[in-house]
Amino acid sequence: MRSEEETGLLVLKPGPLSVFQDAGRHGYQAYGAPVCGVMDQVAFRLANALVGNRTLLPVLEMTLSGPQIKFMQDACIAVCGAAFTLECDGRPIALNRPHLIRTGQVLSIGSAPVSNDTPQGQARATLAIAGGIQLNTTMESASTDLKSRMGGFHGRALMKEDRLTLNRKLGPTAVDALAHFLDQFRIYLPAGLGLGSRHHIRVTRGAHWTHFTVNQQTAFLNARYTITPSSDRMGYRLDGPSLQTEAGLQILSEPTAFGTIQIPPDGQPIILMADRQTTGGYPKIANVASVDLPVLARCLPGESIQLSLISLNEARTVFLQREALFAQVHQALAPLGTAMEDAFVRST
Repeated sequence: MRSEEETGLLVLKPGPLSVFQDAGRHGYQAYGAPVCGVMDQVAFRLANALVGNRTLLPVLEMTLSGPQIKFMQDACIAVCGAAFTLECDGRPIALNRPHLIRTGQVLSIGSAPVSNDTPQGQARATLAIAGGIQLNTTMESASTDLKSRMGGFHGRALMKEDRLTLNRKLGPTAVDALAHFLDQFRIYLPAGLGLGSRHHIRVTRGAHWTHFTVNQQTAFLNARYTITPSSDRMGYRLDGPSLQTEAGLQILSEPTAFGTIQIPPDGQPIILMADRQTTGGYPKIANVASVDLPVLARCLPGESIQLSLISLNEARTVFLQREALFAQVHQALAPLGTAMEDAFVRST
């Protein structure tokens, strides 16, 4: 019997900010608990599907670059999102597909290559592992809340020499068959999933759209805004035309939502992100369409975005189109899920 220290995953290098996240801590905002959760829903869902997870298990969200991890037992992984470099024992492997990492091998996840031709959207990538990792669950979620230090792996980002325990083990006699299956399995991902980068972010009118003048609304939609260095998982602060509202305007604090665009007193928009506060009292000029939140989540400080207005019906239409594509992906990947389930050691 191998000891716990001889199994699981050993973190050799943690990366700048590698935290475990799931779909979020929903239903607890009224008690002051932020939702948190993944910034990039597309990468989250796709990475889980690519390792055969039939439910959405927590993933490792990596910012700017990822960790270096030694695998003390066999495991299947997939990395999706920004085009981070991905190597197994120094050999490049592909994003957006499953890989079997063998016992003793080292997975290295670096930053996206930078050049004049590098597209926008290289901030975050997501690592999923078949069967998932043993994590702390608080309020029905394993999402890491860095401020409250709850959920995830001890409520914090990964550190050097952390040891992660897998929820499920691959059967030693099934690994070779699984490796052969993965080598032969062909994966085609639809272009419309939102994997690419874009400069335009679609928004709908916010609750306080009419508190802004026509000139301010026009400036908001026609200008390019730059994401400032003070942006993080709580919110993206933008630099561009000032949109100060009428003097003395008071807004009652209301529950916040992922993608809400608030205008503070200085007139510079703030887009609320995954770790946003539970309530906010700044006027809400707009909301980012949910299908474009993953695109925004991959943007780096210093990048420019332009906002374009769509109706609620248009936002609903593009959302349903993406969901239809995900349904196709899940159907195409169903054999992968079966092969993975067959490879796991049966619990007794």
